[in-house]
Amino acid sequence: MPDPTPRHIAIVMDGNGRWARKRFMPRGVGHKAGVDALVKVVQAAADRGVGFLTVFAFSSENWKRPEEEVSGLMSLLLVALSKHLVRLKADGVRIRIVGDLDQVSDKVRSALLDAQSATVGNSRLVLTVAFNYGGRWDIVQACRQAMAAGLAPEQLTEAELSRFMAMAYAPDPDLFIRTGGEVRLSNFLLWQSAYAELMFTDCLWPDFDAAELDRAIAEFGRRERRFGDVGSSGEGEGAIGAGEDASPQPPHCED
Repeated sequence: MPDPTPRHIAIVMDGNGRWARKRFMPRGVGHKAGVDALVKVVQAAADRGVGFLTVFAFSSENWKRPEEEVSGLMSLLLVALSKHLVRLKADGVRIRIVGDLDQVSDKVRSALLDAQSATVGNSRLVLTVAFNYGGRWDIVQACRQAMAAGLAPEQLTEAELSRFMAMAYAPDPDLFIRTGGEVRLSNFLLWQSAYAELMFTDCLWPDFDAAELDRAIAEFGRRERRFGDVGSSGEGEGAIGAGEDASPQPPHCED
C-alpha cells in the first residue's frame, strides 16, 4: 500500500489580503499573519514526515502590485528571516531559494542566500522558497542552460531537461495545494506539477494550520494516483469514460 503521506507538498499561499480586509486591516497585516502561518505549517509538515515543502512566496508577476505593497513584502521578508531563521535551523529545516534573484535588491538577495547557506547542513525537511519565480521562467532558463551545456536537439529529452530545472534537487510535488478559493496554478511549478494531486481550498492562507494540513494529507491519501496507467477502477487517465465519478471534496477551512 502506498504511503499516504506526500513526500513533497507545494503550496500557493493565497488569501493574505482578503484575510486582512475581512478584519478591516491593512494588507500588510495579512502578509505578516501569512508568515506566522507558514512557520507553523513548516513545523507541522516536518512533524508528519513530509520531506519537501515548496511555497510560492513572490511570483514574477507580483511586481505589478502597488509599489508600497511590494516594498512592504520585501521588508517583511527581511524581518521574517531575522526572526525565524534560528528556530528553523534548530528544527532541522534546510532552506533553498529558487527564482530569478537578479531582479531583487542586493539586501534581499543576500538575506535569502545567507539563509540558504546557514541551513545547508540540515536534512529533516527541505523548505524551498520560490521568490521572483515563474514556471515559464523556469522552463526557459532550463532550456538556456541545456543549450549552453552543448546539448544537441536530439539529446534533449524530458529527463535531460529536468536536470536543468530550478528544483532538480527535489522530487516532483505529490500534492499541490492552493488556498484562498482561486482555482488555477498561477504559473507555479508548471513542469514539476504534471502529475501532482491538485487541491483547492477556500481557506485563506493565514487560517491554514496543522489541522488544515492534516485534512489535505488525508484527502491525498484517499486519491488513487495512476500516472496515466489503469488504476484499481480499471479506468485510465484520459480514457473515454474516465473521471465520471464525483470528485472528492477539498478540505474546508473551519472558522
